[in-house]
Amino acid sequence: MATLTRPARTRGTGDEPGQTLRSRKYNRREALAGYLFISPWLVGFAVFTLGAMAYSLYISFSYYNLAKNTVRPAGLDNYRAMFEDPKVALSLKNTLFFAVMAVPLEIIFALLLAALLNKLGRSAGIFRTLYYLPKMTPSVATAAVFFLLLNGNTGAINSGLRLLGIEGPQWLIDPAWVKPSIVLMTLWGVSGTMVIFLAALKNVPRELYEVASLDGAGPVRQFFTITVPMISSAIFFNVIVLTIAALQVFDQAFLLFWRDQSNASPESSLFYGVYLFQEAFRQFDFGFAAAMAWLLFVIIMLITAVQVRFGNRFVYYEGDR
Repeated sequence: MATLTRPARTRGTGDEPGQTLRSRKYNRREALAGYLFISPWLVGFAVFTLGAMAYSLYISFSYYNLAKNTVRPAGLDNYRAMFEDPKVALSLKNTLFFAVMAVPLEIIFALLLAALLNKLGRSAGIFRTLYYLPKMTPSVATAAVFFLLLNGNTGAINSGLRLLGIEGPQWLIDPAWVKPSIVLMTLWGVSGTMVIFLAALKNVPRELYEVASLDGAGPVRQFFTITVPMISSAIFFNVIVLTIAALQVFDQAFLLFWRDQSNASPESSLFYGVYLFQEAFRQFDFGFAAAMAWLLFVIIMLITAVQVRFGNRFVYYEGDR
């Protein structure tokens, strides 16, 4: 005779209908609370970023003169005029040349500073603070200091070079030295990049250096075979961020060369952001300036896409095997 047996009772696995319903309600409440906390940022981003971008795209197809307060449809006229304007090509050329010059120097200089700070012990905090102070200096004050330092006749830089028997250039007048002078001013605020590199260096396992030392690798070889690959993600991030910032350079060039309209400034200092500012807030041609802004946006997107496409091949991530 067959006997009936009661099935063995199993422990709950967390998938019971009641518990699943409670967890779903909890997850929804958590998501709602998260969205409520970030809602001020979402509203600000939608109004002041997406809204401003949409409006600038609209006025880029219009004749919009702020001084006359008139708006008329322009179709593609602003874009055609932009490609026919020789100053647009000149300013874009100057900006790209500056980016190619400034970004590698900023990366190298910031990485060297971070490596030096990483070697320090208890005093690292003091030096880190001192190195970061220039980043906190207002742009106007920095420009005033460098305007004095880079003076070709009485500047401190050329005075120091004369002591070494070197005749310094006319930094702010000679077209060949205008961009290097702006690069020097840019390097003054490289401490933000340095802090990112310093954080990345702190995460490199010390065991790798110990093993490399046992194998006979010197400091230089350890730097290029261990340090650089292990912080390649930070290098990749900083290259992208610094490239975007370099393509939008404005403060340094404007404060050094274009703040005073009465003086003739060298064409080599006419950067894209400066010319865009002139068209928008001196000529009051907001339609043309908006078209220029969208061209710069497309250029930045293309350059960033190329960097991401090819840069990821050389980046080591912690999850890689």
